[in-house]
Amino acid sequence: MKQFVKNVLATVVGLALFSFLISFLGLIVLGSLAAMSGSKNPVLPNSILSIRLEGTLVDRSQEDIWTLLSSDESLTIGLDDILQSIEEAKKNDDIKGIYLSTGLFEGGYASVAEIRRALLSFKETGKFVVAYSGAYTQKCYYLASVADKVFLNPEGVIDLNGVSSSSLFYKNLLQNIGLDMQVIKVGTYKSFSEQYTNTEMSPANREQLQVLTSSIWSSILTEISESRGIPFDSLDAMASSFVSFQPQEQCLKWKLVDELSYYDEVLSYLRQQLGLDASEEISVVEPNDLLRDDLAMGTEKEVAVVYAIGEIDNGTMEGINSSELSKTLRELAANDEVAAVVLRVSSPGGSAYGSEQIWRAVELVKARKPVVVSMGDYAASGGYYLSCGAHRIFAESTTVTGSIGIFCVIPNAEGLMKKVGVDYESVNTNPFADAPNLLRPLSDSERRIMQEYVNKGYHLFVSRCADGRNIPYDDLEKIAQGRVWSGVSALQLNLVDQIGGLDDAIASAAALANVSDYEVTEYPEKKTLLETLQEKPSLGMDKLFFGTTLKKERDMLERIRKIDRMQAILPYELEIQ
Repeated sequence: MKQFVKNVLATVVGLALFSFLISFLGLIVLGSLAAMSGSKNPVLPNSILSIRLEGTLVDRSQEDIWTLLSSDESLTIGLDDILQSIEEAKKNDDIKGIYLSTGLFEGGYASVAEIRRALLSFKETGKFVVAYSGAYTQKCYYLASVADKVFLNPEGVIDLNGVSSSSLFYKNLLQNIGLDMQVIKVGTYKSFSEQYTNTEMSPANREQLQVLTSSIWSSILTEISESRGIPFDSLDAMASSFVSFQPQEQCLKWKLVDELSYYDEVLSYLRQQLGLDASEEISVVEPNDLLRDDLAMGTEKEVAVVYAIGEIDNGTMEGINSSELSKTLRELAANDEVAAVVLRVSSPGGSAYGSEQIWRAVELVKARKPVVVSMGDYAASGGYYLSCGAHRIFAESTTVTGSIGIFCVIPNAEGLMKKVGVDYESVNTNPFADAPNLLRPLSDSERRIMQEYVNKGYHLFVSRCADGRNIPYDDLEKIAQGRVWSGVSALQLNLVDQIGGLDDAIASAAALANVSDYEVTEYPEKKTLLETLQEKPSLGMDKLFFGTTLKKERDMLERIRKIDRMQAILPYELEIQ
């Protein structure tokens, strides 16, 4: 027995030492990988900046264990990195042009519009932009159309077929398993809950999505028309002919592209633009080679850019934590070195409670210094809630915003329990002791009280927006009702002040603060891979096991587990394609 205990203890100690050794060596390896990933190539004279859009575009880049260890190319690319590299290339005399290539790409139209505007600014210096692809998705073609020369592979395709928004409905599925979703909401157009209660879109939801997609499509066609010199109506007619399956020669005839060329022919064109011989190698830099390690220091004032990205208090590893964001804003309000704050919002909303806390923090900043909002792909529902009080709001023409409404969903699993042979009964000391209860339907009194609670939340939401935008309550309420709007429509309705990107918002904030010599600082500070693993090592294992494959499913389950009782969030998982 004594020998057995000694053996067990020896094994435990051995395993502990082994685990420590493996963890230590792993950190060393990861540190080396992180250092390698941060290495940069020098910018030589007569270079071009090569930007490849492939993977998922996010507002902000972040070091990621999966990115470092995986050979999968479908990874994330940061909008902030792309915009900064274009700006640096614009100022660098050694860089003569930009080569834009595209692959399988996922990103919002508003983010693509920001890159497009940056490329237009780059072209104003007299430098060239060349685009090439074997398969232009609609978003990629929208971006590539800004180029001086658009190349398409002789066997390539262009997707320019219009804008669509589709929805799935689970009513029959839920009925089949005995689950009833009880909905309490305010807002005719607040349609998130329709996926649980309907088998098709309500007339109001169909109306708002038709207006939204038409507005976004109009913005896309207008900008492509200006860049390519093709009439708006002609572009719309082309899209109705199923461009994806039109012959490549037809795309050339329509002037959607300038030449049908193979990759080697595009390289020959680039050499001509750079004045190189056929045998000379093209000097290429990547966006990472141009990123500044540190922003200029020594100035007296800061314009702080605070990122509010993702769902609000959704219970997953990503998204907006209302407590942390509010704390950051309060600290910036008290920091005299910060002259102004730009809140970069790319959020479909989330917890109504969390949205109110962030709104309050914005008000505290606003009382001491200018606050300007820059809207990304989405700044809707709770995302608009935390934006509405700013001194100025910038949005892209294709930003999805508005959705001023509140709802609450209480599942009733009584039918499901009966199907699986489980009965339920409770003994209560008071009428609402077991409410809300997922194992029985809401009583009339429970539904009435909850509806009053949701009504109160909606009234507060509309009041915040009406006060922030200086619009009478009754007028604001007419354009609320949970309805989503494009950035163009929001501008017409006075929900935003100007069409523009993050750089425009920063310039506006500096002007409102009356400062010309300032540095731009970002909050929260980006964490290195090692810092992330030191704070929460399990995140690294999550990435290794899940990667990007099951991310949506994992986040959905976690969201359901931790969802707040009242939500201010966009209809459905809204995707505009």
